[in-house]
Amino acid sequence: MTNPTQILIEACRQNDPKAQLGLYRQYAKAMYNTALRMLQQQDKAEDAVQEAFIKAFQKLDEFRGENNFGSWLKRIVINEALMMIRQEKQIRYLEETFIDPIDDNEQEKWSFQEEEVKILLYALSLLPEKLRVILNLSLIEGFDNEEICEILHISDGNCRTTLSRAKKSLRETIEKLKNERK
Repeated sequence: MTNPTQILIEACRQNDPKAQLGLYRQYAKAMYNTALRMLQQQDKAEDAVQEAFIKAFQKLDEFRGENNFGSWLKRIVINEALMMIRQEKQIRYLEETFIDPIDDNEQEKWSFQEEEVKILLYALSLLPEKLRVILNLSLIEGFDNEEICEILHISDGNCRTTLSRAKKSLRETIEKLKNERK
């Protein structure tokens, strides 16, 4: 027996605008709340949700139904929000770099820090999505375990275990990258 959400998903796969609107109405508020918690600004959260729905409708054939649709969509929303945060940080970095030039001693220190950040971000990008998302939420966004549990809809135990595994995997990946550079 198929549930109403599955019926909407199948109709969306056929590009039915009414079904897309129905699916949007069913999930938009929850997805908006997730984006708002991450982005802290209403307009950015709205943009992230809109982009996430566009991507979800475009990639609906990739949804296999192993998880529920809401979880799958929430991952897209979180990734959109994280992408917006990274873009904003890059813009701030460029503004600070060109507006406030630094002296040579600071430049050396900054270059070292910049290299470390590049290694960290690259190592993070190599991790499986589940580990990458939880580390982004914890280390970059500063969410505590309770907030991460709420955002990802996972138990506290699952959150702690996944976060521990993610940190270990990140450390190992960074070490591997550093050893490859030698």
